[in-house]
Amino acid sequence: MEIVEKDFMAVLLGSDINTYSMARAFHEEYKIKSQVIGKFYSGPSFNSKIIDFYARPDIDQKEVFVEVLNKFAKEHPNKKIFLLGCGDNYVRQIIQNKDLLESNFIIPYIDQDLMENLIKKECFYEMCNKYNIDYPKTFIYKKEMGENFTLDFDFPVILKPSDSVDYFAHEFETQHKVYKIKDKDELNKTIKEIYNAGYSGTLILQDFIPGDDTYMRVMTAYSDKNGKVKLMCLGHTMLEEHTPHGIGNHAVVINECNIELANKLKNFLEAIHYTGFSNFDIKYDERDNSYRVFEINLRQGRSNFYVTGAGYNLAKYIVEDYIYNRDTGFKIADNEHLWSMIPLKIAYTYVKNPNYVSKMKDLVKNNKYVNPLFYKGDNKPMRMLKLAKSQLRQFKNFKEYLGDKSEQK
Repeated sequence: MEIVEKDFMAVLLGSDINTYSMARAFHEEYKIKSQVIGKFYSGPSFNSKIIDFYARPDIDQKEVFVEVLNKFAKEHPNKKIFLLGCGDNYVRQIIQNKDLLESNFIIPYIDQDLMENLIKKECFYEMCNKYNIDYPKTFIYKKEMGENFTLDFDFPVILKPSDSVDYFAHEFETQHKVYKIKDKDELNKTIKEIYNAGYSGTLILQDFIPGDDTYMRVMTAYSDKNGKVKLMCLGHTMLEEHTPHGIGNHAVVINECNIELANKLKNFLEAIHYTGFSNFDIKYDERDNSYRVFEINLRQGRSNFYVTGAGYNLAKYIVEDYIYNRDTGFKIADNEHLWSMIPLKIAYTYVKNPNYVSKMKDLVKNNKYVNPLFYKGDNKPMRMLKLAKSQLRQFKNFKEYLGDKSEQK
């Protein structure tokens, strides 16, 4: 594969599909090789021709984080280096330590005060109230409440941590990313498990919005260094992962255009003077025809290649902004395109709505489809073998968690 030297480069923190998707975006647009730093030599970014991979198991420790990154920056003094976190923990570290990092890093992130208000969900919902953004009925649970609380909405309810970074720092056997709770007994039991594991923050209890995976939406945005939104790209989820740690992660997405929703979230981002990539998790509520926002992620999502694959290269947006100082103008994405990180046969089997299945097949037929993990030419044998095994494992995962649906509905 062709690799070109530029006066800029990208360091991507993580190792999963997010890092590979961003590295692919940088290579597609500029032919540069990205640098990925993760904890372990694993994931789709390892053994890639478009990536130099570095592993440090203790990269999540502040002193190591700063030391490793500054060493790398000093080794490339004539390069401007984009530093992008591809997980919430890495984004937090970048923002908290950016004043300690070398000056040739380009760090397209907000400051720490705004970060704290956005990542703590109860603070984010207060901001939603201010800017007229719909979100589910919500109860903020505090540890000291014990079992002495009542909800003004019915079961089932959604339970999740307010601070996901701290939550996942305290692992336990039955840990889920998000819980769907059927009754008060299950709720009390789950709350105890979470706090017994060491989590100390608040918990979010929410009204369950009816509807399967196809009611979910994801909005990806890019805000330039002046706080002006340049891109809003909506994805309509067809299917999510359903493993305990993967639930809520997108598996199949079709691009969609909703101008009203895009402009509402654009106005919010500009009002708070947000900079960099952002990513909103949203669900359509058919009970009142509203789109309800669950949270904002201060980064591009792990499914970010649904944007690049549709023709809106995310790497180009930050390079044009920070390297070439060009104004790309504002765009609400309207190209229809299919993104899938799983074999298409699984998508065709487990997406319930036959109209959506037909649409997916039409997009594939018209060459409007991408699996971000498979990039032409990036075909080292060990990488391809691991990808093949990973794709085959998806059949087992979906069968285990969604049941045997060998015949398409």
